[in-house]
Amino acid sequence: MRMHNSFFCFLLLLAASSGVPAFAESWTTVVGSARGVHGIDAEGNAVPLWTDGEVRTLLHAGNQWLALGDKGITASADLVAWESRNAGLPVKVIKRFDDGRESFDRIVQELKDLEADPQDPRVLVTATKDTVFLSRDGGRIWKDLGTPVRTNGIKSVAVASLPRLTVFVSHAIYGVHYLEADKAGAKWVELNAGLEKLETTDNPDEVADIAVAASPIAGEPPRIWASQSFKPIVYRLDWANKTFRRLWSAAGEFGTIESLNPDGNLLRFVGREGITELAYPASDLNPLPTKPRADLAASAARAGKAIVSPALCLVSEKEGIELSELWMLGRSMPSAFGNPAAGRQGLYLPVNHAATSALLAPYLKTIESRALDMVVVDMKDDYGRLRFTPRDPSVAAKGRSFNPIDIEALVSTMKAKGVWLVARVVVFKDPELAKLKGGKFAVWDATTNRPWVGWYNAQKKKEPAAADALAGAGAPAGDLNEFELVPTNYDERWVDPYSEEVWDYIASLSNELIARGFDEIQFDYIRFPTDGQNLGDARYRWKDAGMDMESAILSFLSHVRSRVAAPISIDIYGANGWYRTGARTGQEVELLSRYVDVICPMYYPSHFEQGFLAGAPSELRPYRIYYRGTLRTDQIARGRVIVRPYVQAFYLNVAYDRKYYNLDYVRLQKDGVRDAGFPGLTYWNNGGRYDDIPLPDLPKTAEELERAEHDRRLD
Repeated sequence: MRMHNSFFCFLLLLAASSGVPAFAESWTTVVGSARGVHGIDAEGNAVPLWTDGEVRTLLHAGNQWLALGDKGITASADLVAWESRNAGLPVKVIKRFDDGRESFDRIVQELKDLEADPQDPRVLVTATKDTVFLSRDGGRIWKDLGTPVRTNGIKSVAVASLPRLTVFVSHAIYGVHYLEADKAGAKWVELNAGLEKLETTDNPDEVADIAVAASPIAGEPPRIWASQSFKPIVYRLDWANKTFRRLWSAAGEFGTIESLNPDGNLLRFVGREGITELAYPASDLNPLPTKPRADLAASAARAGKAIVSPALCLVSEKEGIELSELWMLGRSMPSAFGNPAAGRQGLYLPVNHAATSALLAPYLKTIESRALDMVVVDMKDDYGRLRFTPRDPSVAAKGRSFNPIDIEALVSTMKAKGVWLVARVVVFKDPELAKLKGGKFAVWDATTNRPWVGWYNAQKKKEPAAADALAGAGAPAGDLNEFELVPTNYDERWVDPYSEEVWDYIASLSNELIARGFDEIQFDYIRFPTDGQNLGDARYRWKDAGMDMESAILSFLSHVRSRVAAPISIDIYGANGWYRTGARTGQEVELLSRYVDVICPMYYPSHFEQGFLAGAPSELRPYRIYYRGTLRTDQIARGRVIVRPYVQAFYLNVAYDRKYYNLDYVRLQKDGVRDAGFPGLTYWNNGGRYDDIPLPDLPKTAEELERAEHDRRLD
């Protein structure tokens, strides 16, 4: 049911004639979604108020409404006329490449949060992933306040008059800092006392939100609350002692508390289980009384249906409600491509083992005995070689075919067994393309004026002749057998991630593979080189003005997403799925999730610090890493994608593996992914040895089911 046009026009005229309030008061709720801002009337009808982009956060600050989304910040005094409020905020350049022509879009860098000072709503604070910005005029001009740390990973901000104007920021790794903005020579100061740390680390776990509200008690300074992204804990800040005091927590190893909404003696928040309301203050009650607000969740769901897009945020002034991160209340797949890729369990198949039916046979037995339904196989390998014979001339012109397999035979075999077939395509690590046309597409070395190659100092024993020379020169005997450092190249060559011709090559290659029977394209090494003592000499000649690493990755993914009509998955470092940062690699899960259907973090326990999450009982470490890692990646991605981790099915000679690697090590990883609610995974063993894959779970007996239900009720 929609509002009649005549009534809508009447409201517009009423708003124009009376100044501001009448039009805004027509709505019981104002809602933000992927389709913009909508007003919801008393009958549940939705009327578009602004439809130029996605809106993730709505604020009613003083005499204006503020919308935060993919267009940066947009403001309106009356919900009728809207204007941009992005002056002074950084812009990101996205390169487009269509029909051989370049074009560029300038967009405001993704903003993580937007908050107002409750005592002066003209004072606003926002942040990108690596910089905090302050406005004192309602967002018309923004001032750069810098950042407390050099690593990107900002999550939330807040501002309060204490009485000195104080800005707060939370970082994914380094916790909370504050800055007294009007203090001469002000510097960011750490404020982490009292916050729960990530186990076995020295850093607080990520703070999801910081909320400020005027105290209901006259003369009392503003109240400040904080919550955590991956632990169900709410804090009250004791500003006088610069310490967070735990106010409330829920049971469980994992939980998310987002969108703190103070309202008098109530504190609302959004979690993965719904919207909850805390009665506060109630210092004599422990734990604090809580009230599930299923009515608010239902209201958000109804608004989403009326808008035909899930509600992401809402404001109800009459009820004092201002909530965001509402995607947690109901998940929806961002594209039709994601559905058939969900829940797949499989293994990585070394391409050489797919060359003949005899070599393939053992893997088919493993797939059947382990109840797997997916295979990932290299079609463009780590050395840039095509492992098939391309038919597309543009692909053949840039790629070298090496020991190609019979694609049609492989596809036929896998389809007959109901196996989902994934083509792994290594993207920017490509020695073949890097040497083509005199290094036209290569990352360049500013020192040697040749294609860049990362190197490290390897420790090697001195040659006997060198030792003899030292002895003859009167060197002490202890120096005769000393080691020397020898520059040694990494076995990697990289192409320029800024190159649109490289993007086009990958898109064309992917389309051919889909046309020839593959179900999904999986991109690996969608990143910049990270290793080499000469990393500072690397130059990117295809980089256009205004672009950075993130611009390159997003431009590439935008290009292939527009060209490839099939499920796209990407492999990322485990740390980039665990923390909200794309440091060093440009792999920002929060942004990547907008362009792909599946994200495959490699949480290999052997690749984390050996003491990470290794508390007693230490043998459960693989479970902890995969259970919590999978949930963390899903939370960071805002539920937009399938999380399908790679599981370590190989031994690495590191301290933890030497003590604990066995069949349970692999099984515990699988159980962690399953218990996180994502049944999909891929076993990885570079040599193709899969004896360690656990057998499928047997159906539970009635007695086991009864015992499990009894234990659940006790919990």
